[in-house]
Amino acid sequence: MKIRLIMLVFLCQFIACTPHVVTWTAIGDSITYLNDHHDETGFRITSGYLAMVSAKYPDIKYINQGHNGWTTPGIAKEIENLGLVKSDVYTVLLGTNDWWSGWPLGTLSDYINNTGVNTTYGAYRIIINKLRNLNPVAKIVLITPMQRTDFVYIADAYNNAYGCYKPKNGQELSQFADAIREIGTHEHFNVIDLYYKSGMTVENMVKFKRVKDAASGGYRNFKYPDYIGIPFHPATDAYPYPIEAIGYTYDGLHPSDKGNMVIARMIINEFKNLGLIQNSAH
Repeated sequence: MKIRLIMLVFLCQFIACTPHVVTWTAIGDSITYLNDHHDETGFRITSGYLAMVSAKYPDIKYINQGHNGWTTPGIAKEIENLGLVKSDVYTVLLGTNDWWSGWPLGTLSDYINNTGVNTTYGAYRIIINKLRNLNPVAKIVLITPMQRTDFVYIADAYNNAYGCYKPKNGQELSQFADAIREIGTHEHFNVIDLYYKSGMTVENMVKFKRVKDAASGGYRNFKYPDYIGIPFHPATDAYPYPIEAIGYTYDGLHPSDKGNMVIARMIINEFKNLGLIQNSAH
């Protein structure tokens, strides 16, 4: 009897001491994808936001479902082919490519009525339905897109885009952030608001942009907003964001280590609010 009691006590202690592994699937675009592809950043980042969270809380095991260049409708169209698995928590960080590609935003009614992939609202419904089917009790956290300034891809300067300081196809990037917040309110989801509450703004995405001064013909470091409208010629001009220009992004769009740390901290705080992690870090 005493042996059985001792074994029972030992078993209870073992179960109590065994850490609970939290599985986290992060759905996103290149901002998430680059967590595991540092070479595609020119090794300008050393750790993405997923790795930062997991490094601080090793019991959180992440699955990177970031897809480079994809929109919300792109994810929705391929939702059955992505290999998504049952997880304890899902985060969804999309929207910036929807804005730049000029994809119609739609309205909340597109989400409520599940109208399909013709709008960002409708595409979000397809994604959410899939996550609920995988795990009806999973926590779902929506993340708004972060602000962006003039983007120049480090591996191909011909791949560039202006920042969110002006509309694209008649739509503001802020409208996509507002849409995600509205979906979160409708569904009673937790929302991490990178656009409005992260402190990362179009002003501090980079410290400066190095482009040619029309007056002198030489390169100058222009701060925001002074570089707006100054031409950049990918065929002949030097890359406009040297290492010393890195701010919250390293290229005007994708977060640097500093930017990824902001995202990681906001996710950690939200995971704590959801009871997924304890306050003590490893």
